[in-house]
Amino acid sequence: MTEARMDTDLIIAGGGLAGATLALAVARVVPELRVTVVESFPLSPDALPEDYQPSYDARSTALAWGSRVIFEELGLWSELSEHATPIQHIHVSDRGRFGATRLHAKDHHQEALGYVADNRWMGLCLMRALLAANVRWEAPAEVVDMMPLNQGVRVSIRKDGEEQQLTGQCLVVADGGRSGLREKLGFQPRTVDYGQNALIANVTTSEAHQFTAFERFTKSGPMAMLPQGSPARAGHDSALVWTLDDHALDALLEQTDEDKCRSLQDRFGWRLGRITRIGQCNHYPLKLTTVDEAVRPGVVLVGNAAHALHPVAGQGFNLALRGLMALVEQFRMATDEGVSIGSLSVLSEYQRRHRQDWQQTVQFSDSLIRVFGQSLPPLALARDAGLVGLDLVPAAKRWFARKAMGTGGRKPVMPSVKATEESARYEP
Repeated sequence: MTEARMDTDLIIAGGGLAGATLALAVARVVPELRVTVVESFPLSPDALPEDYQPSYDARSTALAWGSRVIFEELGLWSELSEHATPIQHIHVSDRGRFGATRLHAKDHHQEALGYVADNRWMGLCLMRALLAANVRWEAPAEVVDMMPLNQGVRVSIRKDGEEQQLTGQCLVVADGGRSGLREKLGFQPRTVDYGQNALIANVTTSEAHQFTAFERFTKSGPMAMLPQGSPARAGHDSALVWTLDDHALDALLEQTDEDKCRSLQDRFGWRLGRITRIGQCNHYPLKLTTVDEAVRPGVVLVGNAAHALHPVAGQGFNLALRGLMALVEQFRMATDEGVSIGSLSVLSEYQRRHRQDWQQTVQFSDSLIRVFGQSLPPLALARDAGLVGLDLVPAAKRWFARKAMGTGGRKPVMPSVKATEESARYEP
């Protein structure tokens, strides 16, 4: 089957943050590719509000500095930053022990180490940008199956109760790890169950956060408090990520809001003064899920479909975003060379280039959980010494800061930046 007979070039299963960002990046970087997004939730320009105000219970995502750079490349940051609170300081500590380390943006000549962005606002910004781009939407609809072809794929889509076929060069699975499409296509994920749950809520404290993100390691697991609110004025609201086992989670959910604040105060401490309010509590089980071989001819997994991490270090979406841009770079080079974007050589080269990043990020995140999840006195003393060492040794502190900021030397992939002579060449 030739490219001219294809219905589209790129089919993206999932129009959430990962899928929508990929669609926008391809539209900006490789505009000659036709993009179709298949999303299970209805999408309409009428749903975009003219005046947006986040609610108290709005969910948010931690964006590393490197992710800001990516959104700047896509021309989205100036709008997105309207509801993105800067993280100017990071304080990492071991609850009840002396170990601690501190990072400050000014020490790295940055205005922020990262940001806490409102999820719904990010989605609205992406939708507004995509409405002006050459992107086709099939929604509400879902991808239910795929068949490889000689020059691409045939995707089965269920829409309005009926099944229809769509052909393209490549299918990108960006619908998360819970849809079942990944397993249906034959990918085998590896899962490590941490035996814990993440409780997500927004909280208010008596003292302003001063744009500080707190990472606290406790006997029951890590917790994070991330600054929220105005990008210009330090407020009193923070986004809470609290790790709890099943028993502790059940007991906490039965408490009144006042008692929840007391329980949180006991675990977090008084660095932000009194905890005066806690909002709607959501929770989900914590697992590390990875797929060693996330590509096949004509299909590639991205985002949570490829790797889902513990939220302890806020690395999940940032890792996914770097992977998306690495994939777009391969699409651009393949298109320049007249090679199908779904060819195994193209997708394998993407996986090769992205593998070191995701392996190191997974190891970094998983190691934090295992090291700080140990309560034996010798290990507790060793990690306290490690935190103090990070605070005192400049080289170690710079390494830790680079991990937090998500800056790994990624090259920009906008059209003005040409591939170097060292770029891989593909065989048709």
